[in-house]
Amino acid sequence: MGELTGDKLVRLSKRTNPPDNGEMTLHKTFGLIALLGSGETSLAGGRIFETIAQRLPRPLRIAILETPAGFELNSPQVAGRIADFLSVRLQNYQPVIDLVPARKRGSLFSPDDPSILKPLLSANLVVMGPGSPTYAVRQLKKTLAWDLVRARFRQGAGLVFSSAATIAVGSRVVPVYEIYKVGQEITCPPGLGLFADFGLSLSCVPHWNNTDGGAEVDTSRCFIGMDRFNDWLDMLPPAHTVLGLDEHTGLIIDFSSGVCTVTGVSSVSLLQKNEPEIHPAGTSFPVDRLGPIHCPDDIEEGIPAGIWKRIKQAESQTDSGSIPSEIQDLVDERKIARAAGDWARSDALRQRIQTLGWQVRDTSEGQVVSSM
Repeated sequence: MGELTGDKLVRLSKRTNPPDNGEMTLHKTFGLIALLGSGETSLAGGRIFETIAQRLPRPLRIAILETPAGFELNSPQVAGRIADFLSVRLQNYQPVIDLVPARKRGSLFSPDDPSILKPLLSANLVVMGPGSPTYAVRQLKKTLAWDLVRARFRQGAGLVFSSAATIAVGSRVVPVYEIYKVGQEITCPPGLGLFADFGLSLSCVPHWNNTDGGAEVDTSRCFIGMDRFNDWLDMLPPAHTVLGLDEHTGLIIDFSSGVCTVTGVSSVSLLQKNEPEIHPAGTSFPVDRLGPIHCPDDIEEGIPAGIWKRIKQAESQTDSGSIPSEIQDLVDERKIARAAGDWARSDALRQRIQTLGWQVRDTSEGQVVSSM
């Protein structure tokens, strides 16, 4: 792709709309994808989460995958910090939050273990964050966990990726740890290829404008610096797009409407055919600026039939499963508490019901109970 310098950047600040030329094949069931440059638990990150939560049905069921940090001894705490943040930031949506410890292939916490992955079957918001991008790819590629994420997205679930996960989901990976920490030669390995489902050859680079190195060390382009980043660019295949995300900045991709929206405190950069451009926060652009789009005509296209069977079985069990007497007693008790205006008791009973694997929603027709 050639060397890129600041002099060659074009700043685009005009708000644009998708072209009405029939070139994009869109599907109305797809969810939103949010890619963050950093700061998933910051004010900017919280706004992105809420933007997506507003578009999702209730109850808000969030599944946080531990995989990118699965090699770390404290991976539950890494994912848990995101869970703690979302439980407060999205408290108005009464979220049900599950950590999914799909840490390593062939282990007790395998991304192919159906019992570990149960929350993904019904999640309408899936989150992945910090860790190692290359580790995440090795552990998730062609697994039950990753196929479930792709399938749920096609059914309308939102996806939020930050930091290492932002790199991992693209077509090609910047091996940050290997280059920046270990000193290995620069390589351009394949990623999880989420966007290949839509005909896109797209790779993502967070921490685009990082300045942790100060005046002495160039830590931009996700800590590897401009020189090594340009070497990485030269390894990309033709007709490839690179999406650079500044820190505390995100891009929300909506394949259904055909619009990408920049949110946060800075900007995102698109590198394409040696014609880079910058899109500041608060602006939007057509999704086909990322490349030629072709969404699957059938949402099941390209995903194993067994994945859809698992999801449909889970939906059937939720719809038709009988409510245990213990749960029904708690639901009835909660109804009495609400009628008496005892909201503290009502909330406590809701939490008790959730602890036992069930959830209760308040509707105009009364309480609706379903299994988790």
